[in-house]
Amino acid sequence: MHLKLPLSYYLNPDVLFLAKDLLGKVLFTEIDGSVTAGIIVETEAYFGIVDKASHAYGGRRTDRTETLYSKGGISYVYLCYGIHHLFNIVTSSEGEPHAVLIRAIEPLTGKEIMESRRNMPADKAAISSGPGSAAKALGIDRSFNKKPLNENEIWIEDHGIRYAPEEIIAEPRIGVAYAQEDALLPWRFYIKGNKYVSKPRS
Repeated sequence: MHLKLPLSYYLNPDVLFLAKDLLGKVLFTEIDGSVTAGIIVETEAYFGIVDKASHAYGGRRTDRTETLYSKGGISYVYLCYGIHHLFNIVTSSEGEPHAVLIRAIEPLTGKEIMESRRNMPADKAAISSGPGSAAKALGIDRSFNKKPLNENEIWIEDHGIRYAPEEIIAEPRIGVAYAQEDALLPWRFYIKGNKYVSKPRS
């Protein structure tokens, strides 16, 4: 039984729990009748106004970050370095800007569509490894910003995929050196040994 996660799922105030719990869930998009989906295998948690790595740190509110302050269960998509669209799930209650960044997916449905979007075979890890690649494989761009996650354009399903605690690795987030001590928090979660997990540049 595949169940679409209800909006109430995203209202959980514990963003670290959600970032781990989303591992193994399946992220879907439907664009012009084309459905693609991937198993979420890597996430990062962003802990709102107290998190120096968050766009909403210190209660910052701009046109871009306003989405983060919405009630949980919508998407927050922004452009990174002017080239990559990054897909985040807004969580918690209204006014509490928590979010989970989806960093990698394992292709599941519509692999040939992903292959044409990414111009590479689906068994190549780079197709959906790293947040920019994962979003591109699923066709997610800025038009997906503020979309509810319980409708028919973008949604997440529970397919009963579960991981043992020892299969889930927690490490510091990637690319947030500016966040000082918060850059060291082990808030990046991924599935041990999954080839689609992004590889930090060492």
